[in-house]
Amino acid sequence: LFLLKRPGAENSYSDTQKAAAKVYFEKLNDSQKKQLVNNIIAGLPGAEEGYTLEQFQTILDTYASIDAQSLRENLVLFLKEIIPVASQNEVLMCIHPDDPPYPILGLPRVVSTEEDYAYLFDNVPDRANGITFCTGSLGVRADNNLVQIFKRFADRAHFLHLRSTKRDEQGNFYEANHLDGDVDMYSIVKEILVEEKRRKAEGRADYAIPVRPDHGHQMLDDLHKKTNPGYSGIGRLRGLAELRGLEYGLKQNI
Repeated sequence: LFLLKRPGAENSYSDTQKAAAKVYFEKLNDSQKKQLVNNIIAGLPGAEEGYTLEQFQTILDTYASIDAQSLRENLVLFLKEIIPVASQNEVLMCIHPDDPPYPILGLPRVVSTEEDYAYLFDNVPDRANGITFCTGSLGVRADNNLVQIFKRFADRAHFLHLRSTKRDEQGNFYEANHLDGDVDMYSIVKEILVEEKRRKAEGRADYAIPVRPDHGHQMLDDLHKKTNPGYSGIGRLRGLAELRGLEYGLKQNI
C-alpha cells in the first residue's frame, strides 16, 4: 500500500489492517523504510537475489492474469507431464506447501490446505505425486488440522519437514521451538510412526520416511558465523535431538 504501492493492494486487506499499516508506516524513517523493503523483496522463499521496487513490481505484473483457479490448472498440467515419467523411473515427487500458506503480495496460493492437496491428488492420482509434509508451513493456518491432513494423505508423505510456528491474534507468526508453538508435534510424530509401521508390515523398502528438523535457532558458536536465517547448524541439531527423543519415547508404545 505505502512502499511498493502495488495496484489493487487496497482490495487485499481489511479496513482494520489498512489503518494499522498506515499508522505503522507513518512512524518509519527513511532508513527503516529501506530496511523493510529489503526484508521483504530481498528475502523471498527460494531466491536470494535482490530487486528495486520498480523491478519487483514488473515481476509481479507478469502474474496479473493468473488467479487461484488458473494457477491450480497450470500446476495440474505440469504434474500430468512429469509424474508419469517419475513413476516409470521409481522417483517420488513431493510438493512443498505454500510458505506462508495464504496469498502474498497479491499472488494466489494453491498448496495450502487439505482441499488443495485433495484437488491435486484427484487430478493426478499416481502415488508418485506426493507431499513434502511441512508442519511449519501448514501449521501457520489455524484452520489446518495437521493430524487429519497427514492421516488422509499419509501414503503420499514422501518427505517430512518438522518444525513449529506460533500465531498471534493478528495473524502474524514466528518460528517456535520444535516441540512448542501451535504444532502438536507429539501427535504428528505418532502418526508418522504408525504410517512407517504400516509400510514396513507391507514389506515396502521405503517404509522409513526421510525427515529433517528444518529450521533452527541461532545459538552458541553459530552466533559468530554467517548463516542464512533458520539454517544454523547447531540450532538444527538441537531440533533434531528433540525430535529423535520424542520419536524414541513414542516408539516404545507403538
